[in-house]
Amino acid sequence: MATVSVRYIVDDVDAAIAFYTQSLGFALTMHPAPSFAMLTRGDLRLLVNGTTGPGGASQPMPDGRRPEPGGWNRIQIEVDNIEDEVARLKTSGAKFRNDIVAGMGGKQILVDDPAGNPVELFEPPKK
Repeated sequence: MATVSVRYIVDDVDAAIAFYTQSLGFALTMHPAPSFAMLTRGDLRLLVNGTTGPGGASQPMPDGRRPEPGGWNRIQIEVDNIEDEVARLKTSGAKFRNDIVAGMGGKQILVDDPAGNPVELFEPPKK
């Protein structure tokens, strides 16, 4: 399977590295500049870029809009026990957008990274 890359704009690359490696099990693959890092988890490659820097991800658009963190697009991480994961993340100070939502397709919750980018934790239904 090919690696999938997702880019998130963050306020603080070092805080993003700490959150994704310490809280969500990502590995730091490279951190060649203060405004960029690449992290991996399985076949997912997460590129985090600061809002300033020489790279293209931080440059303004022709209409003047600037890249910024936040929004609703997100990566989804499948977990075995969502309640345990939420409890563990809460003890480390993680901020959640909502409570666990349970439905026919499973359970989910949104946790924000330090810049406010959402990550969906998802527990599929038990078979």
